Amino acid sequence: MNTSVSIAGITFKNPVMTASGTFGSGMEYSEFVDLNKLGAVVTKGVSLTPWSGNPTPRVAETYGGMLNAIGLQNPGIDTFIERDLDFLSRYDTRVIVNVCGKTTKEYVGVVERLSDTNADMLEINVSCPNVKEGAIAFGQDPGALADITKEIKKKAKQPVIMKLSPNVTDIALMAKVCEDAGADAVSMINTITGMKIDINRRRFVLANKTGGLSGPAIKPVAVRMVYQAAQAVKIPIIGMGGIASAEDALEFIMAGATAVAVGAANFRDPYTTEKVIEGIGQYMADNKVSDITELIGCVR
Repeated sequence: MNTSVSIAGITFKNPVMTASGTFGSGMEYSEFVDLNKLGAVVTKGVSLTPWSGNPTPRVAETYGGMLNAIGLQNPGIDTFIERDLDFLSRYDTRVIVNVCGKTTKEYVGVVERLSDTNADMLEINVSCPNVKEGAIAFGQDPGALADITKEIKKKAKQPVIMKLSPNVTDIALMAKVCEDAGADAVSMINTITGMKIDINRRRFVLANKTGGLSGPAIKPVAVRMVYQAAQAVKIPIIGMGGIASAEDALEFIMAGATAVAVGAANFRDPYTTEKVIEGIGQYMADNKVSDITELIGCVR
């Protein structure tokens, strides 16, 4: 039974990875999860310089999920390379580094610093606000998305995954823009913008007012978007958004995702990734599926 998948020439032992921002770089989770079993660890977003993130409170539980407005807090690329990538080099798993920035120059700077590291792939978080374009996210404007993809591809030594924002009118169009601009893969979906109000205090629950909604509540939207993108592009798709079980993961794969990422579920149950991997294997055995690729995009 073969569970391995290939994305841009990189082979993953299985299609299950972690979603950026929900697993750190695996240090804390390594006490619970055997990182060697994962298809990949996708790190928390890293920027050129340290970011302090948004003011607190910045996390809130919601029905069917959670809101977060962390603001991509991270120690910056220098500390990340020395601490996080060094830690991950001890494990037999693929490493995908999530990259963030406020300008194209900042993104490219991080990409260049990662050129000679053990990172296998780069995931570009284009949900960051483009400070030179009125703070609209790079991933919400087709022109800005095309431009940043092209600039990153010029400098990147590793294959590039563009992580798409769901806060757009046409996700298939955005995926096609990335493909045409040279992206090696796309990942989707990032969180959906949401809000929660404390009616007793008559105040916003999050200091930032809005936050990113993740968890089971967004899964049907995410599956639909993966399916739409899969009909529009030929490059691989990494699907995510509310995956908490093997059944959830298989929905994404059947919709057209080559791989999947587990996010918010890690907070509730740190063993979720391993359970998803085991569940996919059991499904394949029960249904006599010899190769996971038989299931990718099988629903038309």
